[in-house]
Amino acid sequence: MRHLLGHVSLGADPHPRGGQGLSLPHSALPRTQLPCMGWRPVSPVHKCSASTAKSLLFRFLPFLRWLPRYPIKDWLLGDIISGFSVGIMHLPQGLAYALLAGLPPVTGLYSSFYPVFLYFFFGTSRHNSVGPFAVISVMIGSVTDSLVPSEDFLESVNSTNVTMVNEARRDAARVELVATLTILVGVFQVALGLLQFGFVVTYLSDPLVRGYTTAASVHVLISQLKYVFGISLGEHSGPLSLFTTFIEICQKLPKTNVGTLVTAIIAMVAIFIVKELNHKFSAKLPMPIPIELITIIVSTGISYGVNLNSKFGISVVGHIPSGLKPPMAPNIKYFGQVVGNAFAIAVVGYAICISLGKIFALKHGYKVDSNQELIALGLSNFLGGFFQCFAISCSMSRSLVQESTGGNSQVAGVIASLVILVTILKIGELFRDLPKAILAAIIIVNLKGMFKQFADFRTLWKSNRVDLMVWIVTFVATLLLNLDLGLGVSVAFALLTVVFQTQLPHYSILGHISDTDIYRDVVEYKQAQEVPGVKIFHSSSTIYFANAELYSEALKKKSGTNVDRLIEKKKKALKKLKKRQKQAEKEKAKRQKVLPRAATIRNECNGPGIAVIDLGQEAAEGSMPAEPTLRSLGLPVPDFHTVILDFSPVNFVDTVSIKILKNIFRDFREIEVDVFIAGCPGEEALQGHQPSWGKATPLEGHD
Repeated sequence: MRHLLGHVSLGADPHPRGGQGLSLPHSALPRTQLPCMGWRPVSPVHKCSASTAKSLLFRFLPFLRWLPRYPIKDWLLGDIISGFSVGIMHLPQGLAYALLAGLPPVTGLYSSFYPVFLYFFFGTSRHNSVGPFAVISVMIGSVTDSLVPSEDFLESVNSTNVTMVNEARRDAARVELVATLTILVGVFQVALGLLQFGFVVTYLSDPLVRGYTTAASVHVLISQLKYVFGISLGEHSGPLSLFTTFIEICQKLPKTNVGTLVTAIIAMVAIFIVKELNHKFSAKLPMPIPIELITIIVSTGISYGVNLNSKFGISVVGHIPSGLKPPMAPNIKYFGQVVGNAFAIAVVGYAICISLGKIFALKHGYKVDSNQELIALGLSNFLGGFFQCFAISCSMSRSLVQESTGGNSQVAGVIASLVILVTILKIGELFRDLPKAILAAIIIVNLKGMFKQFADFRTLWKSNRVDLMVWIVTFVATLLLNLDLGLGVSVAFALLTVVFQTQLPHYSILGHISDTDIYRDVVEYKQAQEVPGVKIFHSSSTIYFANAELYSEALKKKSGTNVDRLIEKKKKALKKLKKRQKQAEKEKAKRQKVLPRAATIRNECNGPGIAVIDLGQEAAEGSMPAEPTLRSLGLPVPDFHTVILDFSPVNFVDTVSIKILKNIFRDFREIEVDVFIAGCPGEEALQGHQPSWGKATPLEGHD
C-alpha cells in the first residue's frame, strides 16, 4: 500500500451504484492535470479580423453556411412536397390555435407566415416545423382571458337593457396585448441565447415537460368544449379556473346547440379515422391525406350553402381580412403585467423546440446549436410580434409530416410560409363561414398524441418513482394553479427532488477486484474484496452543506466501528489516567517531604555515607508512555488503520463540508486511524479551501 493517493484517478462507473475504478499512475502528470499544481494555460488573444467577423456572421445567420452548398437535385423536390404538405396543415391549425389563444383567426395565419419565414435565416434544425402550437396558444389564452376579459367590452343594444360584447374592440385590445407579450417573449429568448443560457432548459426535465404538456392538453380540451356544445361561458382565470369552467359547462349542457354538437362530432370522427389511416399506410402514401384542410373546405361550403349560422345558430369564424397588416409598436404599459407569463412561454416554447430538434438531428446525423435555436426562436417571435403574430414553438405533428414527406432542410419551411402567404392574400376571406366547431374538432383530435402521455404513469412507476412524483406533481399543479403558476411550482418541486436525492445518496465501502485496477461496492459485488486494514469510502453524490453531516455519519457507520463511542471511552480512560497521575504526584510530593527525614534517621542508624532510597515508584512512573494508546488503555483497537475518502463524485465543496471533513480527520485520528482523500477535484473545486490535511501523503508503515 505504498501508493501516493493524491494522484489517484477515478474512472467512470457504468453502474449507478457501483464503486469506482482506481488506477495509480507511474509517470509524470499529463498536461491536463497541470492546473491542479498551480499552472495556468495562457488564453489566446482574439483580434478583430475578417475571419472572426465571418465566423460570427455564419454563426448568427446559419443559412449562409449551408445554402451555397444546398444539393438542388437531391433535396429540392422533397422540400417542395414537404413544404406544401406542411403549409396545408398550417392553414387549419393556424386558424384553430388563434381561436385557442382568444384571438381573431387571421392572427393564426400571420403566425404561420412571418415566424416560419424568419426561421429559415436563423434556425439550425432542418426538420422542425415552427409555428402555432396548442400548449403555447392556451398559455396565451389564459393571459388574454385574465387581462382583457370580454366583460370589459359589454355594450347596450339600442339603448336597452340587453348587452352584448363588442367583439371588434375586444379583439383589437387582445391583439395589442398579445403582440406586446410576443415581443417580450422574443426579447427573453434572444437575451438568453446571446448570454449562452441555452442550458436553462435543463431545469425542465423530460417528466416535467411531459406532465406539463399533458395537463395543458386538458386545459385545451376544456377550453374547446364551449365550441363543441355551442354554449357561451364566462371567462375564468387564475387558480382553479379549469374546474370553474368545467362546472359551468356541466350546468349549461341543457342549452347545448344540437346542430353545433353534431357538426363537431362528425368532424372529429372523420378527422380521427383518416389520421389513423394516414399513420397505418404512411409507407404507401406519397403524402398524408390533408383531412384537416378537406374538412375545412367541405364544412365551409356546406355552411355557406345551407346558411348554418342563421338557420341553426351555429357560430362561424366571421370576417377574415385579406392582405398583410403594417407593423405596430408594442404597448409598453403591458410589460409589467405580462413579464412573468412571457418568461414562462419563452422557456416552455424553447424546451419543446430544442427537444424535437435534437431528436431529428440525432436521427439524421447533424448538429443543432441550442443557443442559436434560442436566438432563432426569439427573433421569430420578436419580429413577428410587430406584425400581430402570437408566440410560436414547434409542432410534433407538423415536424413529423415535414420529415416523412421528404423534407431535408429549412427550405421546406419557406415553401410552407409561401402557401400561407397566398392564403392570406387571396383565399383567407373565403373561410368567413367556417364553423368554429370544426376548428375545435381539429384541436381536440390533435391532442391525441398528448393524451397518450398518460401512459408515462405506468412506465415511470416501473423505472423511476422520483420522476413519477415529478410528473404527478407537475400535472396536478398545472391543473389546479393554471399554466403559469403550475410551471413555477413544478420547477421548484423538480429542483427539490434533486436536493433530496443529493441529501440521501448511496454510500458504500469499495473493495478490490483481483487481477484488475477496479474497485466496486463490496455489498453488491461478491468478487470485490476489501484491502486488509483499509476502508475505501464512496458516496454517489458531491458533499455540501445539506448532506455533509449525513456523509460523516454514514462513514462512521460503514467503517464497522462505533467511532463516537470509542472516542467517548478513550476520553473516560484518559480522565481516569490523569486522575491516577495526579494522585501519584501527590504521593510523590509527600514522599519527597518525608524522605530527607527518613534518610537522616537511617544515616544515624547505619553510619555515615550510607543512604537507602526507594526508587520503585519513580521507576514505575518513568515507564509510562508519553501518549497512551487504545491498547495501553485497555480499549478495543479498530481492525483497520486507514480510511480513504473517494472524492471522484465531488465537484465542489463549501465551508460546511470543510468543517465536517476536518472533524472526520480529527475523530479518526483519535482512534489511531489515518484518513486520506483520493480523486481530489483540485483547487478550482475546492474554491480557495486548502486545508493541510487535504494533501495526500504516502501510507508509510502500512505495507
